[in-house]
Amino acid sequence: MAEIAGAFATPHMPGSPGQARENPQSETAQLFGAVRSHIAEVDPDVLVVFDTDHFATFFYSNMPTFAVGVAGETAGPGTDDWPGLFCYYPEIPLHEELGRHVHASGINSGFDLSQTQEFEIDHSIVVPLHFLNDEGGKMKRPIVPLWVNGIAPPLPLAKRCYALGGMVREAIASWPSNLRVGIVASGAISGDIGGPKAIDGQPFAWPDESWVVNVVNRMRNGEIDELLNEATADRLRAAGNVSGEMLNWIALLGAVGGRKPRFLEPQLKGGNAYGAWRWD
Repeated sequence: MAEIAGAFATPHMPGSPGQARENPQSETAQLFGAVRSHIAEVDPDVLVVFDTDHFATFFYSNMPTFAVGVAGETAGPGTDDWPGLFCYYPEIPLHEELGRHVHASGINSGFDLSQTQEFEIDHSIVVPLHFLNDEGGKMKRPIVPLWVNGIAPPLPLAKRCYALGGMVREAIASWPSNLRVGIVASGAISGDIGGPKAIDGQPFAWPDESWVVNVVNRMRNGEIDELLNEATADRLRAAGNVSGEMLNWIALLGAVGGRKPRFLEPQLKGGNAYGAWRWD
């Protein structure tokens, strides 16, 4: 039987790899490094990644609420060309069998999951993997991408995303052979890009720091029901036009199943947080 070894959450700012390379002592580099240390200590065999695709694999013409990537390998970050995003991985291994199992388990549990077998991953997965899963320029562990639509309204309900995480936990528990699985969530808690709130001359708006503080405190205290009730579509929209990425964190919380984080630190100026949940 497979088991969850730990769960880990980070943002995915595309310039982070370059920033960390230029200044290894920067706050961003240190926070990513802290989460990586937790992954290294529990050393899972595979990573299931909750992510929001940024119109790389899906677009409005075909926008599933939830989708699983099922293939032998992929690559990334595709056509992303953000400044500082220097890393490219032509071969990213995927755990195809576990992906199929998660997809089938979701269908059997009442989740109408989509499946894609031809895809690349963008910076929203590549950036966390670069910090958490890179070993000598290659990916150490295979992944299973599981996309949550956090960017193109209407977004899924927070409670449904939490239930999705619970389904993934049960799917992992029913895997017939020994496998230690790490859960990863990628995304901002508050963010706004290219919208009317943008700062003059910049594509970004100031994050909603009070929302970030509230979310982090709820997670630290294990106040999940309160967080699910607060994370409405209107509240996420008020926190920024990409703040729906927080639904990936909520899916992770569903997989965590009530555990409090071992490590959780906000990064208020970026609207972000970094966290680790441990089973040991």
